[in-house]
This record gives sequence, C-alpha cells and structure tokens, in this order.
Amino acid sequence: MSKKKGGLGKFLLGAGIGAGLGILFAPRAGSETRKELKVKLDDMLKKVKEIDVDEVKEEFEAKLYEIKNELAELDKEKVLKIAKKKAKEIKEKTEKLVEYAIEKGTPILEDAADAIREKAVEVTKEVLNKLEKTEEK
Repeated sequence: MSKKKGGLGKFLLGAGIGAGLGILFAPRAGSETRKELKVKLDDMLKKVKEIDVDEVKEEFEAKLYEIKNELAELDKEKVLKIAKKKAKEIKEKTEKLVEYAIEKGTPILEDAADAIREKAVEVTKEVLNKLEKTEEK
C-alpha cells in the first residue's frame, strides 16, 4: 500500500507541477510572474511533504524554502548591486536543487526543479533589467 500511495503522490505531484508550469509560462507582468512562482513554490512544498522518503523530502523542502526566501528578498531589493548578488545566489540554489533531484534519481522532481530553476533565472533577469533601467534614468 505504501508503494501505491507513493506512486499516486508522484502522479499527483507531476500533474500539479504540469498545470502550474502551464500557468507560469503564460505571458504576464514580472511582479505577477514572481507572485505566481512563489505560489507554485508553496504548492510544490505541499506536494514534497507527501513523498515517503523522509531524507529526500526534508532536503528538497529546505532547498525550496531557501529559494523562496531568496526570491522574497530579491523582490524587496532596490539596489542593483544587492539584486545582482541575490540573483546569483538564487541561480546557485536552484542549480543545487536540480543537482539534488538528479542525484536522488527522482525524475518528476528533477523536471519540476529544472522548471523552477529556469523560471527563477527568468524572474531574476527581469528584476535586474528593471533595476538597470531605473538606475539609468
């Protein structure tokens, strides 16, 4: 029964992530996209909590919280130098998340982590571009 529950959880996680990614990739304003990314991170955190393997769950959850916190801080940043540093940290953390998913051999989480990494890079680029344009004025 445990395997069945785990398989169902992975299926639901994959379906939820797929639906979420469809929403995330629709054209929207940068702030709206960041808000949606934060919601998707929350949703993924809920789904990760359903995974049976405690070690993977805890590590993945911790990495998602770190990324979410970095995004929240980036959203508040007004100084280009700090925003660039945060963008680099977010990129590194999302790359580590993808590496961890690959290491643990969880294809569903690997795909989701990779999508989060790509979206986080896109969001940080948008923020940096806006800050650079503001600084030029």
